[in-house]
Order: sequence, then structure tokens, then C-alpha cells
Amino acid sequence: MRCQPMKPGLALRPGTVWDAPVPERKAWVVAAAAPGDEAVRGLLVKLGIKPGMTVQQVGDDDDSDVSFSAAAATTAGSALVDYDYDDVVDAVLLWHREDDGDLVDALVDAVVPLTEDGIIILLTPKPGRDGHVPADEIAEAVPTAGLQATSTVSAGPHWQGTRLVAPKGPRR
Repeated sequence: MRCQPMKPGLALRPGTVWDAPVPERKAWVVAAAAPGDEAVRGLLVKLGIKPGMTVQQVGDDDDSDVSFSAAAATTAGSALVDYDYDDVVDAVLLWHREDDGDLVDALVDAVVPLTEDGIIILLTPKPGRDGHVPADEIAEAVPTAGLQATSTVSAGPHWQGTRLVAPKGPRR
């Protein structure tokens, strides 16, 4: 994601992501999502994003859905942190495209900062879009990284989101 520099006195438009210094951590400053983003925020709640969570965003770029990121920040109630954040996080938004490298490596890296009950939302381009990651590649990479998929949803016009969690222990 390419961010615009924060300018003093500039009014923030809903869904706009601004790069601004935040003491003791790097973070995205996100304007409140537009009223039309209620459906996206509902989807994020369904995927497991809740108020009070620390959400890390990794792999975002020019083609990422800024409104999805803004809705995630609004739903969590705080700015998204980036890959340089050095504390634990409750959720990771992992944007991944076919040419981004090995998906297993990206998933393993995304697990490192997660809390015990943390979630990863793997965001990949939809079929037919540039950078689409085939479903069989995702199905193979997820368990190899020690995760399991719980649901896949449409995360916007160009992206699909797959909720990933660490498997629970054996049932008794």
C-alpha cells in the first residue's frame, strides 16, 4: 500500500489511509470508514475482527483494497500496524499474490506475532484477476504452515478472504 504523507490541518476523507508517526510503534492512521462500509465491517466481524484487537497488515500494495483495510481499522477501533511492529497481534491481514513468493513462508511469518487465539485473514485476488492464487495451492500451504481454514468469503470486488486459525487440541 502506498500511503500519503500526513499534512497538518488536512481533513481526512473516509477510507483514506495516511502514513503518520505514532510513538513507539509504526501504524496506519485511518479515517473513519464511510457509511457504505457497514457491510464490509460486518464481514470483518464474521471473520473474527473485534473491537480492541491489534491488527497487523502485511503484503499490502497499490492493488490492495484500501476500503477493506480502513474497515478493519474501524472495526478493531485502532490503526492497523505494519510488519515492523514488534509486539503480539490479535489478527493479521495477509495480502498475497501468486508472484509474492512462497505462500507457506508468508503464512509461517504471519503466525509469529499472533496471540494464542489469533487469526490470519489471507487475502488473495479472485479467480481471473492478476495474481490469483489457485485454491489447491492455498489448500496445500495452509496445513503445511500448521493452520486450518475456517471460511472463505468475498472480501471486495477483486479479493477473497480466507480465515485461518491454529488447529485446536484433540477433543476429549
